[in-house]
Amino acid sequence: MAIFSPPGFAMFGRILRPLIFLVVVVAAILAIIYFLTQRTNAGLDVNAVTGAKPKLETSLEQIPTIGIATPVDWGNARPTPAAGLAVQPFAAGLQHPRWLYTLPNGDVLVAEANSPPRKVSGIADRVMGWLLGRAGAGVPSANRITLLRDANGDGVAEYRSVLLTGLNSPTGMALIGTTLYVANTDAVVAYPYETGQTKITAKPEKIVGLPGGGNHWARNLLASPDGRLLYVTVGSSSNIAENGIEKEDRRAAIWEVYPANKTFRIYASGLRNPNGLGWEPNSKSLWTVVNERDMLGGDAPPDYLTFVDFGGFYGWPYSYWGGYPDKRVEARPDLLEYTRRPDYALGPHTAPLGLQFANGANLGPRFANGAFIALHGSWNRRPLSGYKVVYVPFDTKGFPLKGTPPVDVLGGFLDGQDHTRGRPAGLALDKTGALLVADDVGNRIWRVSAGR
Repeated sequence: MAIFSPPGFAMFGRILRPLIFLVVVVAAILAIIYFLTQRTNAGLDVNAVTGAKPKLETSLEQIPTIGIATPVDWGNARPTPAAGLAVQPFAAGLQHPRWLYTLPNGDVLVAEANSPPRKVSGIADRVMGWLLGRAGAGVPSANRITLLRDANGDGVAEYRSVLLTGLNSPTGMALIGTTLYVANTDAVVAYPYETGQTKITAKPEKIVGLPGGGNHWARNLLASPDGRLLYVTVGSSSNIAENGIEKEDRRAAIWEVYPANKTFRIYASGLRNPNGLGWEPNSKSLWTVVNERDMLGGDAPPDYLTFVDFGGFYGWPYSYWGGYPDKRVEARPDLLEYTRRPDYALGPHTAPLGLQFANGANLGPRFANGAFIALHGSWNRRPLSGYKVVYVPFDTKGFPLKGTPPVDVLGGFLDGQDHTRGRPAGLALDKTGALLVADDVGNRIWRVSAGR
């Protein structure tokens, strides 16, 4: 005997089945995210993974632990400065202020920028996009440079002007003579500029193209002391070259650029994601901070501060911390003896961005010879690491003091282990020697000065 099934019921079933499937998939994704955000993957204190001889304990993760600090508003709160220092807002109401540069007359340039749009090709990309949004890093890039001016010297920028627009995820800036250089994610460009000018309308001149796309979009730059050269950071497009080493051509490197004839050479390589650059004042040598690889657990490898040796190879993607092989990558034993060990570990997954040497700082003798470093903060470690500005003391020969841990300069960004009011990014000194800290999640710039 046939059972009668109304046509409407069959149609309802065809609609219902994909909806049930979608609900199941979404529920599974949410369950995975919940699991990844609740587990702990760190067994060591962050301080054990700092300095010249950090402890290294790896634990391969097939799926990364997720430790995202959700942004909350600062309100009337402020970060916590070290004893003897004071902090106040220098500027607020900015859109993802990422990088800072102080002009000779004291005007401060801020690059308001974020990652360019990325191609979304699967669930993993969608989950990562959700995570970036939760961390406050998913906002569109403003693609502009804003000029800030503190004319009356009260430590607050009362004047601002949009200096440049139409950029492509800009980061680094440098003024050489009457030429302002800007590092977009895909090119170094130049503009004519006179000190005091508050708006640039001239068309950019392309100096060199840079490889773009993939991960690690930021491109910092630093002029040589004589103004003839530019040094440009170009991070890798992936974690460990999982998309093929050929996709990493000219990446994970620091470039030496010759603006006069628009050429370049690779100055140093094997640096997964270098960001801040600076000239150490005693040795006159180039230094950088680097974000190391992911998914080797919460305790390794450490991000680091290092002297940049011309022709130096720092291991990525084949090894880390001077020769520890990454077993996920095809071995290159021929490179191990030529791999340079970094100088100073900054802890696992702390994400160092800004680097500012203390030469010219006016924060007292305690902070007179060393490097300030902005630790943007982890996304794949529990408990969280970074989310503060630290200071690494140096000796008179131009290297970090042995056996001396980093000193916290500016903390209080985290509100517990699940929320953050901000994340420090770029650093600069203002005309008085105070330290400026770009907070790209709090959308403001903090000014750290000697306390009264």
